[in-house]
Amino acid sequence: MWDAILQGLMALSGWEVFAALLGVGYIVFAARESQWCWPMAFVSTLIYTLLFWDGQLPMQALLNFYYMGMAVYGFMLWRQHQQADNNIAIHNWPLSYNLAFLLTGGVLTAIIGFYLATSQTSQMPYLDAGITVFSVLNTWLMARKVLQNWLYWVFIDAAAIVLYLETGFYATVALFSLYTVLALAGFLNWTRLHRLQSA
Repeated sequence: MWDAILQGLMALSGWEVFAALLGVGYIVFAARESQWCWPMAFVSTLIYTLLFWDGQLPMQALLNFYYMGMAVYGFMLWRQHQQADNNIAIHNWPLSYNLAFLLTGGVLTAIIGFYLATSQTSQMPYLDAGITVFSVLNTWLMARKVLQNWLYWVFIDAAAIVLYLETGFYATVALFSLYTVLALAGFLNWTRLHRLQSA
């Protein structure tokens, strides 16, 4: 396995590395509540859309295409509220909302995963589907500044590490390993900011 990883790292696409670096910038700026996280996300996900489509991960390509739209939405939303001096407040979701989120994501994952498995259009259908479904739902939570989005990212990113390791996207494995750590840091930072807002 280590030989395969080493060979994969040596054969990395410059575009994959560039997209990964922009992805790191996105997380760092998002954790600081900077609207400039969204343009970085847009360019990074544009590159990943093309890379994943070419790499026969259709759900990941569609996910990144969706991320492009969410990057535009997030930038406009955060910019609008900052200009209006009416910034979106970080807020907690109650348990019932979180349970509904998990149930919805689980059902959609099962349906889409079954379709991908029977149509043989994905190398890892259920993992591909689950990462895509929960990422789509969770990106909306990020844009709306729901505190729990960071905890969901920890689990989504960990699952993505497995997917990308198995499919040979090694720079992206490194990126998502870093994402997992940054998601924890983002959660701690937003928790601090939430307490300050509530004080």
